[in-house]
Amino acid sequence: MRNQVKNIFNVIVMVLLATTASKAQTTPDNTKYVNTFVGTEAVTDYKLLGYVPPKNWRPWSGLTFPGSSLPNAMVQVSPMTKYQPAGAGYEYEDSTIVSFTHTNKGHWNFGNVPVLPMSKPGATIGSKFSHKNESSSPGYYQVYLDDYGVNVQLTSTLRCAYYKFNYKDKHDRQVLFDLSKALSGVSSWEINQDGDYAVKGFQGGENIYFYAIFSSKVSSMANTHATTTRTVRGREMSAPSGNAIVHLADDGKEPVYLKIGFSFVSTDNAKMNLEKEVGNKSFDIVRKTAHDTWQKLLSTIQVKGGTEKQKTMLYSCLYRSFLWPVLRSDVNGDFTDINRKVVNTGIDYYTEPSLWDTYRNKDVLLELVSPNVTLNVIKSLEDKGDKTGYIPTFFHGDHGASSIAGAYLRGIDGFDIKDTYKILLNNANVPPTSPRGGGRQYLAEYLQKGYISDPEIENATETAKGKAGVSKTLEYSYDDYSIAQIAKKLGDTANYRLLMARSKNYKNVFDKSTNFMRGRTEDGGWIKNFNPQYPYYEWQFREANAWQVSFFAPHDMPGLIALYGGPKQFETKLDSFFTIPWNPHYIARNVETFIGQYCQGNQPDHEAPFSYTLIGKPAKTQKVLDNILNNLYGMGPRGIELAGMDDAGEMSAWYVFSSLGLYPLSPTDPKYIVTAPLFDEVRWRTSSGKYITISKPGKGRAITSIKVNGKVNKDYYVSHDLFRNGGNVLIATK
Repeated sequence: MRNQVKNIFNVIVMVLLATTASKAQTTPDNTKYVNTFVGTEAVTDYKLLGYVPPKNWRPWSGLTFPGSSLPNAMVQVSPMTKYQPAGAGYEYEDSTIVSFTHTNKGHWNFGNVPVLPMSKPGATIGSKFSHKNESSSPGYYQVYLDDYGVNVQLTSTLRCAYYKFNYKDKHDRQVLFDLSKALSGVSSWEINQDGDYAVKGFQGGENIYFYAIFSSKVSSMANTHATTTRTVRGREMSAPSGNAIVHLADDGKEPVYLKIGFSFVSTDNAKMNLEKEVGNKSFDIVRKTAHDTWQKLLSTIQVKGGTEKQKTMLYSCLYRSFLWPVLRSDVNGDFTDINRKVVNTGIDYYTEPSLWDTYRNKDVLLELVSPNVTLNVIKSLEDKGDKTGYIPTFFHGDHGASSIAGAYLRGIDGFDIKDTYKILLNNANVPPTSPRGGGRQYLAEYLQKGYISDPEIENATETAKGKAGVSKTLEYSYDDYSIAQIAKKLGDTANYRLLMARSKNYKNVFDKSTNFMRGRTEDGGWIKNFNPQYPYYEWQFREANAWQVSFFAPHDMPGLIALYGGPKQFETKLDSFFTIPWNPHYIARNVETFIGQYCQGNQPDHEAPFSYTLIGKPAKTQKVLDNILNNLYGMGPRGIELAGMDDAGEMSAWYVFSSLGLYPLSPTDPKYIVTAPLFDEVRWRTSSGKYITISKPGKGRAITSIKVNGKVNKDYYVSHDLFRNGGNVLIATK
């Protein structure tokens, strides 16, 4: 009898092991497809770039970082090759690493608390390195510093960095804290030893605190804190300089481990974060946890078919879509609010999204994959709004309206919608009292005239100053539409009607005589100095030309098509858009990498390729999409060049949606336009645990029919109900 029980037990164990192995086999390790270097190298083919850059001008393409981060984490630890006001600090073509920093945005600012392991440093700080001795994967980075003879490995948690330093010279081990430097600029800094193994400090500007523990004893610390003067806009200003070098005891311990906790509240909280998230965990355990965290997120989407490059781009872009916004609250819930007061409201507090960029697609992807992060992002926006009277705006739009409305309509409703709606109405109706006071710029003129004007400027160049009146009018119209959808769901009929009427204001900057969106003067006339091909940063258009903004009305595409005279005329205009060649003498940073006049390298026209589908010409949409997906991502000899800045993940999210065959053309609305995926089959696990399967069995790229759960779809949109209930989308092509 005992043997029978034993045999039965063994069979059960074998079945369980076989089942576990089977599950493991059906969920491949998608982290192996992630290349964290994608976007770190500038576009080098000037035919693709669209122009020859001026001397000493690196194109603003990619601007990403290759280091370690968890999804939407406070800490993003990455190598820095130079400190400059543009970029993420790491440029692939460089050959020197000057430090490792701990905050990033994926294209701009931060770069806080630089550290660098050294041995016998020379007169200049930094070490040569080779890409042959460099590697990375989600949650991990490694490089050998040639000048110092140090192999650096690093990983991270939500709020902490973890280093492993192997010094060739075990008798002269140093770690630099280069605290007078950061991408954002530094207003002050301090560092102090705390016992035999730790240091703690602060870097002003972004106001970040840190607590660092070494595995070897600190024998001494050389601190060269000083103040210098510099000229900023003609004024002499004081600025910190100097650094601190920690000398480690010659104790024979090798490798050296360095654990650093961070906080935007205090050094005590930084220490607490370190104790809670790292504590006595080994480097390998923390690295594995980071890997497993990313694998769980990346396994949300599984694909069959496609090339190795297409899979690499899909998962690299999916990875990069979840690096921003980032956490700012500590493990106990403390955070520093917009009024610079330490509070604890029970939420995970996040930075605001890079709204002008990411509302178009990335914020929607965050809603679909990480609804709890989205919920806390909205609560964080609401917290700011309660204290300032306005939901934060970003750049020049008011696209918190779209991101919040889109999340609410997709079922993310665990926040105070009535309070948030009230603040959004403030954004839409109450002009700010100062340029920095929050709310919409030039709102009073928009409310009075239904458009925002620009000055008449003769011989305008790309840097001409204005209000970007056309772009603002178009985008405020969409923001009004977004708030109207909340009004409708809440039963606020009066505001719904008012805002929907205002959502048609985009028509007020459409010049029928030219069939372009065009700037208007204060007296209502059209800007005379009008060249639809010339790009501007903020005169008439924001980082765009007239071509690139003239297809933007995602909330009312039938109305936009009617302005052009109907589908035939609209199609002719689109054909010209994608075929009239870019003038290589028109050079505006941020506006680069073209198909005709279409610019993939910046956001303002990213919805335009889908417009063909809305007039029954999906094959033309697909032709443009395939050109972009296959030729403007992963460019160059190493396959890591991107067309334009990733912009906190917007460029990446565009690829994810477009390659999978679903795109949120109007991100506020809970529906998606269908295109032909790059893959034979896409299996998407929704946040509710249901599955969406998107199948395209044929080799053709032109869609002939769409079936949803076996029923023929009437148009090219599918409802968000798929993400609530799961289902099957079958795409037939020819």
